[in-house]
Amino acid sequence: MRETSVSVDDLIYPLFAVPGSGVRDEISSMPGIHRQSVENIVKECELAWSLGVKSVLLFGIPETKDEIGSSAWDPKGPVQQAAIAIKKALPDMVVVADVCLCEYTSHGHCGVLDGDTVHNDKTLPLLAKAALSYVEAGVDIVAPSDMMDFRVKAIRESLDSAGHTNTPIMAYSAKYASAFYGPFRDAADSAPSFGDRKSYQMDSANILEAIREVQQDIDEGADLVMVKPALSYLDVIRAVKDMTNLPVVAYNVSGEYSMVKAAAKAGWLDEMATANEIITSIKRAGADLIITYHALDLARQMG
Repeated sequence: MRETSVSVDDLIYPLFAVPGSGVRDEISSMPGIHRQSVENIVKECELAWSLGVKSVLLFGIPETKDEIGSSAWDPKGPVQQAAIAIKKALPDMVVVADVCLCEYTSHGHCGVLDGDTVHNDKTLPLLAKAALSYVEAGVDIVAPSDMMDFRVKAIRESLDSAGHTNTPIMAYSAKYASAFYGPFRDAADSAPSFGDRKSYQMDSANILEAIREVQQDIDEGADLVMVKPALSYLDVIRAVKDMTNLPVVAYNVSGEYSMVKAAAKAGWLDEMATANEIITSIKRAGADLIITYHALDLARQMG
């Protein structure tokens, strides 16, 4: 009689790729999650696959950063090299690549600066360039997370003109300026060097804005739409699910993960019971797919 159930097919596992070899460094604020070089990323994917998790989301931490984030479209970059290696080892693994410049810029913002302001329109061709580079490396889905206006359209046009008309775009459509991203910024070394991202990410108090943002991405050609974070935005997930028949993705973000880990370590919560309840609530709210750092632990339990 259970109305809502979560399966391994619903889960996407985020991974952090770095240059070099032999690297597997645990992220202090995200116990159990690591920055990994390509060969270890492949091993992690093989483990995920063996547990039934068949989709991963790649983030890259480059060797060098500059003002425009040019390492994002370097064919020898960590995301590109990880994608090539994963598809060689596991051809059927669905590889999603996050598209943003924050990990690649020296200032940590998600786009090109004009003084102390992110310049929306100058950023668009760079995001399109990065997305095309990932697809040419074998990525199956690109996921723009920058929240620039019209970036889905720019990426769609770039991919189509290069012959990649069948590559889906998973748009971070309703991405809020959230306190829950703190551990991720440790993981990706992507904290802004000044100011914040409230001029392009969303106000946590707004839901009508989220609907407008989602509709704009749909109009520009998004194939999947995302709400991020998930746990404090279950009402937004439901509202988005009710207004579109596209697949809805929710990102169970780093802070949500790390709170569970910290409380479990202190003996205050049962880790897996809590993780299961959270993931079920996200699915119940309307998410078709859930990006979560709990993916492998959940898959072991479902196994």
